[in-house]
Amino acid sequence: MRRSLIVLGGATALAFAPSAHASDKGWNDAGSLARDALVVAAFGVPAAQGDWDGVLQAGGSVGVAGGLSYGLKEAFPERRPDGSDNKSFPSGHTSISFAAAATLQNRYGWKVGVPAQLVAAFVGLSRVEAEKHHVHDVLVGAAIGEAAGFLITRKANDRVQILPWGGTKSGGVAITMRF
Repeated sequence: MRRSLIVLGGATALAFAPSAHASDKGWNDAGSLARDALVVAAFGVPAAQGDWDGVLQAGGSVGVAGGLSYGLKEAFPERRPDGSDNKSFPSGHTSISFAAAATLQNRYGWKVGVPAQLVAAFVGLSRVEAEKHHVHDVLVGAAIGEAAGFLITRKANDRVQILPWGGTKSGGVAITMRF
């Protein structure tokens, strides 16, 4: 766990090393660096622990979020607030950031996940402040990333699982434990 926090902390420090002054370019650069730091952490934390399943799950989460975001950009062109192109919806930076953060949280728990989620939220804020996205672009990107991270990633210790289930007339929660 300590190694995970060190990798996450180092990646986060790299993201905020340059000054994010109040210009659009400063916000854009800071958000891109924070996104990159989260991706490095999503792969680096499991790699530092020799957790190769975690590395593969990080790749799946980030890849699905990025791919889905790209596909939606093509299917639903929307002009960016700065007018630079028609690829505003959804925010790919945000979806990838939240996929990485959700992967870290789901696999390693809140001590790693909460700081990662805060960095992902900063990425979303930076995209709005840089005038690259509307608020709804960022919210949809965050939802895509969270869904990808939580659906693809399994806990590092999966001996106990809590699984909700439902049908048309009933539902419940199943708790399983592997011995």
